[in-house]
Amino acid sequence: MGFIPFTFIDLLDILLVAGLLFIVYKAMKGTNAPYIMVGIIMIYFSWVIVKALNMELLSTILGQIISVGVIALLVIFQPELRRFLFTLGMRQKELDFLTRFFSLNRKHSSTNTSPIASACMDMSENKVGALIVFRRKDDLQFVIEGGIALDANITMSLIKNIFFKNAPLHDGAVVVDNNRIVAAKCILPVTQSNVPKSYGTRHRAAIGLSEMTDAVVLVVSEETGAISIVTGGKIKAKIDPQKLNTLLKQALNEQDENKNTDIVA
Repeated sequence: MGFIPFTFIDLLDILLVAGLLFIVYKAMKGTNAPYIMVGIIMIYFSWVIVKALNMELLSTILGQIISVGVIALLVIFQPELRRFLFTLGMRQKELDFLTRFFSLNRKHSSTNTSPIASACMDMSENKVGALIVFRRKDDLQFVIEGGIALDANITMSLIKNIFFKNAPLHDGAVVVDNNRIVAAKCILPVTQSNVPKSYGTRHRAAIGLSEMTDAVVLVVSEETGAISIVTGGKIKAKIDPQKLNTLLKQALNEQDENKNTDIVA
């Protein structure tokens, strides 16, 4: 009795499939996607069984469901797929030249963070909620298009007026790009990851966007007045208002990288 030939290519094939399954697992972790995937697998095996048993009616019905399975997966898993592709692209640092290539014609000015920090300090004292997004390399057009377009200088008064509780633009996020306030009342994607229950909608939205892009998100809690900076899906909370401007510049990579500043967790 002969053995099935097993070559180095077979081993490589198994390792690649295992790696792909692990990546898919990481992308779906903390979401409802695994439950949906189990349901799809159950439908598939049910179709295999009824087909083997020659149950024509059930086989036809389940076969029609399977035949449109790819389209259904794209629709059902659209948020997870988008998040997965964003994360995969952001982690390929060796391909960073592509980002620079598409940004050759884009002039970028350093963000004037002082009025933003001053406004957030004041809003923190008065417990006024705020959500401010700073664009870096990744395109945020899908966020900007969902809000109200602006083209305004960054001033302390304007930021405080936008987030004033009775103002028409206070609900949502402000997007800052190229040292300008480009949009307000923007809706951010809420994270599907497991986060502490103490985090409100603003914090969940900030984490969600930072998981998908390289944006820096500044959050002022309406309940506690605490200030947080969110990058890469990680939140750094309870920031000393007096250090906010320094820490914000550090997060935006506009300070000397050798200068380290502690953030209170």
